[in-house]
Amino acid sequence: MDEKTEQLRDIFMDVADGETVTETQQDAHGSLATDEGSVDAQLQSVLERLHGKFDLQSSLEDDQLCQLVRAFYAGEDDDAIAGSIGCTSEAVFRTRMDLHLVRDDEVPNEELETAIRAEDPEFDGDVPVDRLAAEFDADRNRIERAAAAVAAVDRSRRVSQRFRTAFEEVLTDADLSVQFTAEAHEDGLEDATEGAEVGVEL
Repeated sequence: MDEKTEQLRDIFMDVADGETVTETQQDAHGSLATDEGSVDAQLQSVLERLHGKFDLQSSLEDDQLCQLVRAFYAGEDDDAIAGSIGCTSEAVFRTRMDLHLVRDDEVPNEELETAIRAEDPEFDGDVPVDRLAAEFDADRNRIERAAAAVAAVDRSRRVSQRFRTAFEEVLTDADLSVQFTAEAHEDGLEDATEGAEVGVEL
């Protein structure tokens, strides 16, 4: 075996060892990744507590509710969420309100919010839709959705936004775990390939 052949063999052995090390490290670090089922189980636990507190009414199945929560925090709109979980966008909106998942732009302006609350000191979402629609020159759907958003915000505030915080903590922990696993894998690749480069003149 000549000198160049020996050098090529050494390169091959270095790379082969590096791949073995990388696979071993990937297996070890991979166990740190957040399991999708575990995340859904944690979300389901939050949903059960919310249901116990507010008697959650929804026709969606548990897995659909978990998907809805994930999609909401991923920034998807109601049409996209409806398409992914198999329901109407209106069902998504109503379910989000039940889960206290209100977007900032869904909260009405101060004037409309004041008018909505003025109807009942213990506002529960019921308002004279037609009268308010005429007063604010708005369609019925806008008034109904604004009232639903105000009621959802109130319910969330009554429990110090406990359930929104719980949803966010579950998903934040999951994101951090995935990020940590990815970084650990990258570190493993660097460690495995460090020093493996050998200059060969062919």
